[in-house]
Amino acid sequence: MKTPTSNEQHTRVLHAAYQAWMNAAGLRQARLRNKRFAYGDQWGDLVKDYQGRMMTEGEHLAMQGCESITNNLIRQLIKTIIGRFRSQYIKHDDQPQATPLSLVSRDNELDELDSRALEEFLISGCCIQRVDLSHEPGEDKRVRVDNVNINKLFVNSLNDTRGWDCELIGQLHDMNIAQLLRRVASGNRRKAAWVRRLYTDNIDSRTADFTTHLGADSQLGTDFWHASDGKCRAIEVWTLESREVIVCHDRREGSLTVEPVSAWQQLKNRPDVTTRWDIATVWHCRWFSPMGDLLDEYDSPWPHGSHPFVVKLYPLTDGEVHAVVEDIIDTQKHVNRLISLLDQVMRTTAKGVLLFPETALPDGWTWEDARRCWSSANGLLPYNPRYSDAKPEQVCANGTNIGAYQMIELQMKLFEDISGVSGALQGRDPTINSANAYQLQSENANIALSDVYDTFEAFRRQRDRKVSLIIKE
Repeated sequence: MKTPTSNEQHTRVLHAAYQAWMNAAGLRQARLRNKRFAYGDQWGDLVKDYQGRMMTEGEHLAMQGCESITNNLIRQLIKTIIGRFRSQYIKHDDQPQATPLSLVSRDNELDELDSRALEEFLISGCCIQRVDLSHEPGEDKRVRVDNVNINKLFVNSLNDTRGWDCELIGQLHDMNIAQLLRRVASGNRRKAAWVRRLYTDNIDSRTADFTTHLGADSQLGTDFWHASDGKCRAIEVWTLESREVIVCHDRREGSLTVEPVSAWQQLKNRPDVTTRWDIATVWHCRWFSPMGDLLDEYDSPWPHGSHPFVVKLYPLTDGEVHAVVEDIIDTQKHVNRLISLLDQVMRTTAKGVLLFPETALPDGWTWEDARRCWSSANGLLPYNPRYSDAKPEQVCANGTNIGAYQMIELQMKLFEDISGVSGALQGRDPTINSANAYQLQSENANIALSDVYDTFEAFRRQRDRKVSLIIKE
């Protein structure tokens, strides 16, 4: 069996990273829709008109002479859940104990990062953070925590809710040239000059040639290979790899170490050392340019021996991700439709229309005189019934009593039931007079959201464990 060369292996790794990113296209698309609804753009779904033309729901409604009205309930739901998280799960001690973990939390403003990560979790069903050492000058030993956008992350298909079946994960970076050189050149001036040339000499044509050689779609994969705003795209890929190792037992020192297989011959000459061949797994990192060049590679440098990412996907049933916002979009759309319907009915219903027979207009009066007199306070409007008994009549039709109000109340109740965010959780419920009953209903509302909060807390604990191991290094 032919052993692949290093270049072939690197190309396979980069291609696997590209495939993992493309496989998450559906997740990114669903997140984009959820984000639109969360921040008020709720009439952008595509529909067909009677002629089969595709257009947004807002455009379709405008063609019918109706105004698209948005009453954003989803945004209030998200703010309520985050507010509860800040009040119940974030400690607000006046004089917090100065532990290493609390110092990392203060330096990185983890309370704010976690609140934004929870907001992302509700919108996309994903929360991702990166735990690394700072690469800024003079901050080499400072632990840095950052939120990672799902549009910049790729990972192999996961089925374990804990993420223990992760074998490939990485991030797309958009950096200026100085940041990139500081990250991959490792203080080597010659290597920095080489990397600089890579990103200045025909980068677009070389990227197109490489993606063609790789068999990648240059159109669908544009966001994977190209950075925006004139920055440099770098692709960081972490893979879980197997290697041959030698397990060494030093009887004199009483120690057990793991050495590379290349040291086997040297260890055989030591009578006080017992060796055993074995297979070990290690997380290995590679940095690529969008042209396929290997910029840097190294094994995991941290005591936890893993990659720097902390990932939580929800609920991951059969490997699928479904966000909280996804469950309530249909109810939100129905509320908007009902409110737009009521607005249209009230705008088109006759309100205070005056029926004035032509034969009843007094001699010497114009219709402008009649309109001015009718609209003025305490106005006197004469009429002349010389040809008939007809007289002016005002029409005030009540066209809004069509059951829409009851439907809106029903949808609002369904919105609370589906989301689990009741009036008690929001600090309001006028129907409850007893303090005990109010407390019970508030506790029940918290139970409805406990799965979301507990899942996010598991994510935070996993992040804190990685931070703690790096601090102890």
